[in-house]
Amino acid sequence: MSGAIQKTENPAKQKIHDPAEPGRVSAIDFTKGALVLIMVLYHWINYFIGADWPYYRYLRFLTPSFIFVSGFLVSSVLLAKYGAADGRLSRRLVTRGLKLLALFVALNGARMVLLSAGPNRILFANQLSPEALAAIFAVGNVFTASGRVVAFYILVPIGYLLILSGAMVFPHRAFRYAYHVLCLFFLAGILVIDLSGFTAYNLEFVTIGFLGILAGFIPIQKVNRLVDHPYLLVVAYACYTVVISIWDVPFPLLVAGACLSIGAIYLVGLKSGDSNPGYRHVTLLGRYSLFGYVAQIAILQFLSMGLRHVVHGYTLLGISFVAAFVLTIGAVEALDRSRARSRSLDRAYKAVFA
Repeated sequence: MSGAIQKTENPAKQKIHDPAEPGRVSAIDFTKGALVLIMVLYHWINYFIGADWPYYRYLRFLTPSFIFVSGFLVSSVLLAKYGAADGRLSRRLVTRGLKLLALFVALNGARMVLLSAGPNRILFANQLSPEALAAIFAVGNVFTASGRVVAFYILVPIGYLLILSGAMVFPHRAFRYAYHVLCLFFLAGILVIDLSGFTAYNLEFVTIGFLGILAGFIPIQKVNRLVDHPYLLVVAYACYTVVISIWDVPFPLLVAGACLSIGAIYLVGLKSGDSNPGYRHVTLLGRYSLFGYVAQIAILQFLSMGLRHVVHGYTLLGISFVAAFVLTIGAVEALDRSRARSRSLDRAYKAVFA
């Protein structure tokens, strides 16, 4: 998704608009790109250090941050572009959500075929049981006693978010607070489920996406002013880090971590110069955030299978860490150049990812 051009009152913030592609807000693309890079670190730890790494809580903001930004773009960009009275928006959102769910199924199907040899055969066969499917698509639990059973999970709650937000376009046309009411309903559901001693991960993530939609109704100029308090953000993030060190990351802190992380990264994007090569690379990653997310998992799976037979110990960690970042960035930049040269590749990319 792309951000719509909004002129800010502060001339210093005019550089948030990407001159290379009119209609995009480069600070938002920078935010998504930075999240993709941090997600490379998260997945690298998962593949090369293990699920028992004791500091995962400090990276728990990643998935809700992506989903929050997705919701933000629905209201700040698409509703502003099409308007609630335009039926094309509802069709676009629902179609996009269904495509993400189909992509999730296709990618995990390919993963099952490639990795189902030997001891993994039973683990992957268990993915097709009704209990496993219910856990994945209803609850959002992607782990069993044998470990993670699916990859690319973030596509599921984002798909649900887009389908639901598309379905809400017409109620929003009649009642401007329709999204607000549904978000409150979801929050009440989370509270009831939590008091019952359970966790509904999909519901929590979709609710965070709806909070992003509500945030997207705020004019971009006001958003810029709200985040432009670096010292306050540092203090708030330090407090958040201390709190999750004590209490882990329940839903309220999940929301707080996503908002603080997005605000801090977005502020860096606002303050960075377009002439900075690093800024341009990160912004390009943001423009291809979905492809970058899929590519990094595929890259890490191949690195995990290949490097373990060649190197070990700290050498394995060092090579795999650098290779994961370089290959993810390289894959995105190669795709961007190839789309400009090949019309058929451009159409294929749009059919799957755009």
